[in-house]
Amino acid sequence: MPITALAHPNIALIKYWGKRDTGRNLPAVGSISVTLDALYTRMSLEIPDSLTEDRLTLNGQPAPSLLPRLAACLDSVLGRERPRLSIDSTSNFPVAAGLASSASAFAACVVAADALDGGERSRDVLSNLAGRGSGSAARSLFGGFAELRNREDGVEVTTLLGPDEWPVEVVVAVTSEHKKAVGSGEAMEISRQTSPFYQRWLDEQEHDLAVARDAIAARDFAALGRIAEHNCLKMHSVMWTSRPPMVYWTSATVACLETVRDLAAGGVPVFFTIDAGPQVKALCLPEAADRVARALGETPGVQRILRSKLGEGARVLEAG
Repeated sequence: MPITALAHPNIALIKYWGKRDTGRNLPAVGSISVTLDALYTRMSLEIPDSLTEDRLTLNGQPAPSLLPRLAACLDSVLGRERPRLSIDSTSNFPVAAGLASSASAFAACVVAADALDGGERSRDVLSNLAGRGSGSAARSLFGGFAELRNREDGVEVTTLLGPDEWPVEVVVAVTSEHKKAVGSGEAMEISRQTSPFYQRWLDEQEHDLAVARDAIAARDFAALGRIAEHNCLKMHSVMWTSRPPMVYWTSATVACLETVRDLAAGGVPVFFTIDAGPQVKALCLPEAADRVARALGETPGVQRILRSKLGEGARVLEAG
């Protein structure tokens, strides 16, 4: 019987960009994120009798180019002498387009693999294993508002507030569904090596984390919005001043920022954030979600709108 796990992507409010250890895929800075409920990756693992090599399907299609990273993740959980697996992955949102699809995929992978192996590993161990595949995947093991902190030999992720403790909503303006020309891992290394602002980015992160942590504890939406937008734009400043520049935005991305700023200036409780991609995520209080979604949906260049409440951490759905 296959074992199936479900994991949600997370959107960083205080972001990480850059690695302190590329071999172990450890982030250079801590981060704070929200886990989304409406978007998900569902991954099933099965051990067929006659399979001699791993097989991966993504949304019903063979995906051999994505298999090496996923196989390495499975090796880290099950060991290199593990049986060959049939892996069936389904995501209900664009993959490799700046919506944290790798975070949900690797989180689902380690949870399913652990269940296949008896399910005895702690959430802390699983988050570190997921982070080897994708740095942000460590946060998708946790729901609501999650904080990732660096530790000497790994990371530690904790929940700051559960998904029901502060019901913030997220409206995603999808401005492009094309795969990114440069993956995040490669882009981070380019920034670390070439951006004149990279060290300043590292130096200021602890301050931003502390401000955001206090705002979340106090449920101070305005304060969280100010520091989240500032942190987002600093990260993109590092990216834009890399050589070559790492620019994922489209004209529609900029138009969405103007829409969110206009809404906020009119008293609507909303703020923006953008990860390494062209999509704009607008966080708002529940009473403003319809208005925010409508305004972003009417913004030129927006292809579609995704909406989500905050969700739970990665978990097993079915066990044989």
